[in-house]
Amino acid sequence: MATVVFIHGTGVREPGFSKLAGRVAAGLTALREGLRIVPYYWGGTHGATLAAGGASFPAGPGGTSRGLAGPGPEEETAAAWAALYADPRSELRLAAAGAPQVTERAPGSLPPDQAMRAALAGLAAQGDGTAAELGPGLARAATDLAADPLLGPAARTLETDDLAVLAARALAARVIADALDSDVPLVPTGDLRDTVTERLARRLGARPAGTERGVRSLVLKAAGSAASRAILRRRRALTEAAHPAAGDILRYLSRGEAVRADLRRLVAGLEPPVTLVGHSLGGIIALDTLVTAELPQVRLLVTAGSQAPFLYESGSLPSLEHPAPLPPHLPQWLNLYDPRDLLSYLGAGLFPGRVTDVAVDSRQPFPASHSAYWTNAEVYRHIVDRLP
Repeated sequence: MATVVFIHGTGVREPGFSKLAGRVAAGLTALREGLRIVPYYWGGTHGATLAAGGASFPAGPGGTSRGLAGPGPEEETAAAWAALYADPRSELRLAAAGAPQVTERAPGSLPPDQAMRAALAGLAAQGDGTAAELGPGLARAATDLAADPLLGPAARTLETDDLAVLAARALAARVIADALDSDVPLVPTGDLRDTVTERLARRLGARPAGTERGVRSLVLKAAGSAASRAILRRRRALTEAAHPAAGDILRYLSRGEAVRADLRRLVAGLEPPVTLVGHSLGGIIALDTLVTAELPQVRLLVTAGSQAPFLYESGSLPSLEHPAPLPPHLPQWLNLYDPRDLLSYLGAGLFPGRVTDVAVDSRQPFPASHSAYWTNAEVYRHIVDRLP
């Protein structure tokens, strides 16, 4: 009887593992009768845990309780800028969306956005010096914004002072976002960012600092307080949600021998032919185990959404360092990847003739694509077609 050992990926714990393993078993046995499916649940014994209950988490800003208090003004400000770094025009876009219908202007009157476009062009002509503390790119950002069609409808919605503030925030966010994407991401502190943004706002026609403008982030206004709270998860909440997955990877890379030893003992008790099927980190565990120990029972290795090729190429795979080849005893290797899964990598170019890369398309965006392998009928068909 052919046996398939299923090895789960990061962050999987019970009762979720039993449900996942049952889904995999159903998908495989539906295509081939008589298969024995053996789950290898390493998460309970070898998965990462917060041994001290999260004692390593810093307190929130101002010494507040770790993630238990509601968002304060500083957190709302940080969330608003996070949205702007993702899309520097987001506030202008929201302002433009509320613009009144265009009406015919009086003879001789100027479009409401003309003065702002002229101010932006003047700022661009002066180069990057006005916001040099933020990094290069102000002149380019101002030139682009001066030609932006959003300025027209935004100017019909906002007072001149408010439009200047939002334009300044858009410019600062664009320069910082470009810095984040650069090879050397040097990002200013919030205090310096706000100082430079105020300087830009003044140059674009805003009233002096200290004047109450009444402009709160349009992003947060549009989102509403409930959505703002959802955006403003504290570090503890985020870490608690992410730590099983991130911690599993770090723990395996530093102390993975126990996971591999348990897998070797499991396989040693099985009758051949055996196939190892590993998802994500499970594929790395399976590959490392097969590289470091000859297991003649195993006739096929299947990885899905695996980072093993990337770890090998980057010199991070525990069992094999580039450019060392795969050992001769390693069985046939089928590597399934989804082109939209940013955590899946190719092995054939690294190990010519030893790995078969096969694309499977879940039609899901990342990160959903990384979890969609086991509901994809293509995946089971490719595995069953190659089972010994």
